[in-house]
Amino acid sequence: MRRTRILTAVLALAAGLLAGTPPALAADSTAKVSLAADTYTWKNARIDGGGFVPGIVFNRSEKNLAYARTDIGGAYRWQESSKTWTPLLDSVGWDDWGHTGVVGLASDAVDPNKVYAAVGTYTNSWDPKNGAVMRSSNRGASWQKTDLPFKLGGNMPGRGMGERLAVDPNKNSVLYLGAPSGKGLWRSTDSGVSWSQVANFPNVGNYQQDPSDTSGYASDNQGIVWVTFDESTGTSGNATRAIYVGVADLQNSVYRSTDAGATWTRLAGQPTGYLAHKGVLDAAGGYLYLSYSDKGGPYDGGKGQVWRYATATGTWTNISPVAEADTYYGFSGLTVDRRKPGTVMATAYSSWWPDTQIFRSTDSGATWTRAWDYTSYPNRANRYTMDVSSSPWLTWGANPSPPEQTPKLGWMTESLEIDPFDSNRMMYGTGATLYGTENLTNWDSGGQFTIKPMVQGLEETAVNDLASPPSGAPLLSALGDVGGFRHTDLTKVPSMMFTSPNFTTTTSLDFAETNANTVVRVGNLDSGPHIAFSTDNGANWFAGTDPSGVSGGGTVAAASDGSRFVWSPAGTGVQYTTGFGSSWSASSGIPADAIVESDRVDPRTFYGFKSGKFYVSTDGGATFTASAATGLPSGDSVRFKALPGVKGDVWLAGGATDGAYGLWHSTDGGASWTKLSNVDRADAIGFGKAATGASYQTLYTSAKIGGVRGIFRSTDKGATWTRINDDAHQWGWTGAAITGDPRVYGRVYVSTNGRGVIYGDTSDTSGGGGTDPTDPTPTGACAVTYKITNQWSGGFQADVQLSNTGSSAWTGWSLGWAFPNAQTISQTWNAESTQSGSTVTAKNVGWNANVAAGSSVSFGFTGSWSGTNGKPTAFKLGDQACTVA
Repeated sequence: MRRTRILTAVLALAAGLLAGTPPALAADSTAKVSLAADTYTWKNARIDGGGFVPGIVFNRSEKNLAYARTDIGGAYRWQESSKTWTPLLDSVGWDDWGHTGVVGLASDAVDPNKVYAAVGTYTNSWDPKNGAVMRSSNRGASWQKTDLPFKLGGNMPGRGMGERLAVDPNKNSVLYLGAPSGKGLWRSTDSGVSWSQVANFPNVGNYQQDPSDTSGYASDNQGIVWVTFDESTGTSGNATRAIYVGVADLQNSVYRSTDAGATWTRLAGQPTGYLAHKGVLDAAGGYLYLSYSDKGGPYDGGKGQVWRYATATGTWTNISPVAEADTYYGFSGLTVDRRKPGTVMATAYSSWWPDTQIFRSTDSGATWTRAWDYTSYPNRANRYTMDVSSSPWLTWGANPSPPEQTPKLGWMTESLEIDPFDSNRMMYGTGATLYGTENLTNWDSGGQFTIKPMVQGLEETAVNDLASPPSGAPLLSALGDVGGFRHTDLTKVPSMMFTSPNFTTTTSLDFAETNANTVVRVGNLDSGPHIAFSTDNGANWFAGTDPSGVSGGGTVAAASDGSRFVWSPAGTGVQYTTGFGSSWSASSGIPADAIVESDRVDPRTFYGFKSGKFYVSTDGGATFTASAATGLPSGDSVRFKALPGVKGDVWLAGGATDGAYGLWHSTDGGASWTKLSNVDRADAIGFGKAATGASYQTLYTSAKIGGVRGIFRSTDKGATWTRINDDAHQWGWTGAAITGDPRVYGRVYVSTNGRGVIYGDTSDTSGGGGTDPTDPTPTGACAVTYKITNQWSGGFQADVQLSNTGSSAWTGWSLGWAFPNAQTISQTWNAESTQSGSTVTAKNVGWNANVAAGSSVSFGFTGSWSGTNGKPTAFKLGDQACTVA
């Protein structure tokens, strides 16, 4: 189920994210640019969950302090007062999108304010950046980062094993990190600031899920998978002497040091033929408990065992709750009750059918009971009740036959933790949500305990497409793994995802612009149709019929009046139909796998794009003709949309760093295009309600403008732009889809790759726009610092800092100077520049016009020079001379 999330990240890679070189080891990376000319409030359209939660970590010294990690959606901190989760990694930016995948998390028991996250999404080429360790001294409110010389895999096979990152419970300046890909065991002795490999650790691991996988995804060595300390072997301020390490090696899975990491040995007598997914040490009882599987997880695993190792005597005991011959799953989730030594629990993580299983022992594994048992097959008796009223979609709308039940107890249940301060509270993660109970000990007394989603605030869906119709529900979404939702209230969890059929992943959706009750969606399904229709605005659905050869959803477009549809599925060419897809005909003149959209006025006009060519059909999709326009992006990392209410008005965003990349506008149905010179790069474009007094709809884009990545808004047809997010709200990769709300000015819906659907509302309730860069030039004292930051033969890069040293704020600025040696500017960021001869004028862009007294603004440029490259000696802010530093 979680495997489908790989696709979105691959699209991100194709969108040109290969640029840039990772910083050096131990260098801190912090954003320096201060932006945002408008104040926005950002929230999630509530889904609650929707993704895999491979790790839950309770702090061992402070009650109610807990964290959760996700495979692609960042990390979260538990808020006890509201019983919700707070996201902690929304500040991760576009270039570091892979750092939203969290493969390890550690909460410091000595100083509970400190928390660490090991981040990175893929160890193969899909993620262009190396991994990092992020550290916080304020419980994740802000972070510092140390980049690593290798990649980490928050969404790789084996991600449910762990935790790979651990803090010494006696000397908290010492941390260990288990690395994948044969990179070994790493240690920090300065609270995560710098890291070095433990040179004498004897085994870097060798297990690969599929050695034949040429992509590097399943063939990666899963490496070192967990670290745990025996706190009883150290004293406060002194390093813990006994450390246990789990290695992805079927024959040699557990190692120990008894001298604080100076030397390491393989534990003698250990089980072989299995991977130790977890190693949990109960110091009070003197046991190391281990859960084993024959595979790395999180969804595979055919056999498993549970073992207990006596730390004092070295005795191994097989305490498996089920005989190996009777397992068809591996064990992973593993926890002990810190308040009741001898109480241990484990999960059968890979049991999809009929359900996962949870085992509990109160005598150190001598005997076990199960969360459910068969009475007489196929009937079963549960020790628990499930209440999913807060997330009703967890039933999947299913009506299974026994022994299956709905909702399921779970699947991919690799994280399981009993609260160290409360024996009644347990949390566990699944592939779709995070469940918990607050009356767990009813299990032991023969009563039933209640399981509920404990997931509010933790949003972890990957978004492929978004739509906001002019009437009906304000938001329709196409999502990975859970299909998609119709939100009639953004603050409430919808009762059900799209069903009839229920796509594993919805790849595209559309509605008829003048008949918003007509909606179409397409997606992926192992068996069954790949297209569905609704005539009531997405509330109910019925399946269409696939043309021959369809293997995946692709993209789909609805005619403006809903009378016909054009579909570009995977596996076959572009198709069109009248009515609701009972039969299809092949479109001509357009290549297979083209992206398709509809004109929002003319029901017979459709558009397509493929490999740099734009295509137009004026006969309802039967035939397409290639536009003669050139200069569009040559690749297929493109999203385009037609403007509602205006025939032939089309905007196109996309490209790649090695070619054309930006935002284009056509007013003649794609016959000709104008590239916006004030947009460096753009990856998605959308429309929303026009500002007060504006005649054109508001534009929204996920883009790079003025050298800065962000979410931008324009109320003047793209002439000026305002960045509406800030550095604390970036959400990694946001390039799949964006749309404004046609009914609410300023509201924008943003796609993320793992943080769900984000929506923002402006504080500008009047419906005004951003600052016009042609505002009058301010007067008052100013100071300029001009630095040449890089120089090479014939070229150079310079940074300029302009400071407001006066007593009044500026609402626009224009800085002029003359080059002394005929230098020429070639590219500017964070400003708009013009040059006439040696005279240069640099003006603010929309989002950095306001400069408070005592504040400064910075911009930069690259240029050419010959002979000498002297610095300008005089600068003027309008007519006011500035002090030159």
